[in-house]
Amino acid sequence: MRRAFYTAVVFLLSLFFLPGSSAAPLPKSTQEILKKLKLDPNLLSDIDRELQVPEDWVEKARQEGRLQVVSTFSPGEIKEFFAPFRERYPFISIEHSDASREVRSVKTLTAYKSGKVITDVLFAIGGTFFHYKEADALEDLRVIPAVKNAPLETRDKDGLWVGTDLIYWCMAYNTKLARKEDLPKKWEDLLGNPKWAGGNVALVNRPNLWVLQLWKAKGEKWTKDFLERLFAQVRPQLRKEGQGALLELLSAGEFQAVIPAREASTYQKVIQGAPLGFTCPEPVPASATETGILKGAPNLHAARLFMQWLLSKEGQIAQYAASHHPPVHRGLQRTEFIPFAENILGKPVSYRDPGLETEVLPHLLDFWNNLWARGGKAKP
Repeated sequence: MRRAFYTAVVFLLSLFFLPGSSAAPLPKSTQEILKKLKLDPNLLSDIDRELQVPEDWVEKARQEGRLQVVSTFSPGEIKEFFAPFRERYPFISIEHSDASREVRSVKTLTAYKSGKVITDVLFAIGGTFFHYKEADALEDLRVIPAVKNAPLETRDKDGLWVGTDLIYWCMAYNTKLARKEDLPKKWEDLLGNPKWAGGNVALVNRPNLWVLQLWKAKGEKWTKDFLERLFAQVRPQLRKEGQGALLELLSAGEFQAVIPAREASTYQKVIQGAPLGFTCPEPVPASATETGILKGAPNLHAARLFMQWLLSKEGQIAQYAASHHPPVHRGLQRTEFIPFAENILGKPVSYRDPGLETEVLPHLLDFWNNLWARGGKAKP
């Protein structure tokens, strides 16, 4: 009996202290995030299983002792976002840089071609992906177990990038100026409603963010016809500002709606008190933030550990808490993690396809630029 008693005690203690145990205590920062978001800790009951990696990765990451990350996240967002990872792997020192697209994607690739690897992990590769592919500059991420947590539509078939959050490119509107009954259920509903005509809609000069997905879902003929009628019938204001400035102008009543708008950016303004709403006509244009590891990364195993964590539920929830970016994780496609979920979930979604982007985007831009030029000079 005594032997059985001690065996039981050892077993119970192991639940708290052995690596990989489902009962291991969560990092303090994770507990704070769950409390902030009012989430049940049981949501992470399988986190230790999710974080399991090949045995030698942790030791090799310990020897590297460093991780370099380039992204679009602000320093304030990164502090909350990376906190659980820092607690789990305190032997890895993280160096983060938030950079513009030019610095993030172009400068990094230029350096790589000259033989310099200036980062380990690169967020938001986006439209420069195929230049990275041509340069053979990206690691195969399929060796990372957690990549399977992302749906097939949100990862490269050759494993060169994986989506680390979702983006819905739809329509933001001023809740004081627009009624819900006027909101379009489908994109073509914009064309027949005088509510949106005559400059009431601001159109952004970024067709790559949303029109490509419509082309994928509806085809070339439908898309070109829709765009021609959008410019001719709706007569939108042609704008070149970024998301932040446009949402400020929308809040001030400069126009009644903006296309396209990002759900996370709109939600952040709503939290600050802006009179904004967000709706997604069908099909919903979506994309994922393409993230990769540079080939020859000096801290390869630390980078793999980071990606495994980021694609786990804990990493995805930490990212959402810091930035309101919807998770890509299959198990987190829930209303708690998608701003304006009632206007997104359950609708047909069309994801950006980098392969289609390379084939279609030049033709789309030619067509779009002609309509833009005919539509009048864009406002500053």
